Amino acid sequence: MSRVLRSRPVLVEEAHRATTFEIFFDLVLVFALTRLIGFMAESLRPLTLYQGLLLLLWFWYAWSCYTWLGNGVRADVGVVRTGMIAAMGAIFVAALVIPEAWQHEGAALSPPLTLAVAYTVVRGLHLALMFYASAGNRQYRRQTLRFAMSTALAWAPLLVGAVLGGTGQTLLWTVAFVVDYGGGRIATAASFGEVRSGAHFAERHGLVLIIVLGESLLSAGAGIGMTVINLPVLVAAALGFAATVCLWWLYFVGVAPAAARALTAASRHTRQRQRLASDAYTLAHLPLVAGALYLALGIHLVLARVTEQAESGHASGEPLGWMATIVLYGGAALYLAGRFLFLRLTVRTSPGQLAAIGVTLLLVPVAGIVPALAAMGLLTAFLATLALYERLTLTARVD
Repeated sequence: MSRVLRSRPVLVEEAHRATTFEIFFDLVLVFALTRLIGFMAESLRPLTLYQGLLLLLWFWYAWSCYTWLGNGVRADVGVVRTGMIAAMGAIFVAALVIPEAWQHEGAALSPPLTLAVAYTVVRGLHLALMFYASAGNRQYRRQTLRFAMSTALAWAPLLVGAVLGGTGQTLLWTVAFVVDYGGGRIATAASFGEVRSGAHFAERHGLVLIIVLGESLLSAGAGIGMTVINLPVLVAAALGFAATVCLWWLYFVGVAPAAARALTAASRHTRQRQRLASDAYTLAHLPLVAGALYLALGIHLVLARVTEQAESGHASGEPLGWMATIVLYGGAALYLAGRFLFLRLTVRTSPGQLAAIGVTLLLVPVAGIVPALAAMGLLTAFLATLALYERLTLTARVD
């Protein structure tokens, strides 16, 4: 152990790629994100949806911080690996209490406080690892100290909110995120940090998105429960699976490779690569991940509704409900918005793709009055049409 603690950080080379340890770290994070689906499905209200989004912002920002760290120094070696394993444990604990993140009664250990402390540990470990990785680099050390100020300031509203509960908890946790994220952006305004391997940075973001899509299918399938499977339920599940495949297609076929080439083509020592990494990946991938999660929540609700109708013996003709419809189609629209932003920042695609986002939103009034199964089918048909169109046009241009 003493030998590990005395070791120096191992700098990442340009040819470095994602390691199995980093994929393991991503899996633990995505477990936390998919717990949000169950949390929001229990009480489908605007406040609950916002609270789920707030926690998503927390975990995404924490993951982004560790991704930048792992692009500077090897994450699977020595002190950094030990610190990230500890952070994974804290993320796992935080994920376990997500369903009770706003409940203060009936538990011997306060779930909100447990979540707040676990998240504080995650962020604190990151600061410690940044300080360790900055050895011998004065500029990075100064940036780390500036970064630490806003992070530490955010811990006060985070912990106080966990004790207060209710509306105060939501407000203070919002303040905590704004202080942490906003302060971090200000602290790194002069320099986002060197992107030592463009291929590694792009690969990490692609891997976490594919894991989110895969794990979201599991969470969406939970809407069926233990019921006996019948034809309407199978059709709804197949449509949900097809919609998720379309999301994969719209990012990974043509778009992701072209964007990765743009990032790796930029010189390592230029601000262009730093901005591409910060804006196109750290920022634009947030709506991609959020959209995939909200779409998964919508599929979960569709399956639950169709299953309920099948178990009660009613015909599958009842609408999904306006809130669930907005979640389903809003998730798809958010994903497409993230994809549009990602493309604009990397391969500079045409703004005509905004039409796809508009069409998705325009379909909401129709989807809100048709049967739940038809609403799922309508969205899947649109996404499949869009994927086919993109395959014939956009992919040919960016390749």
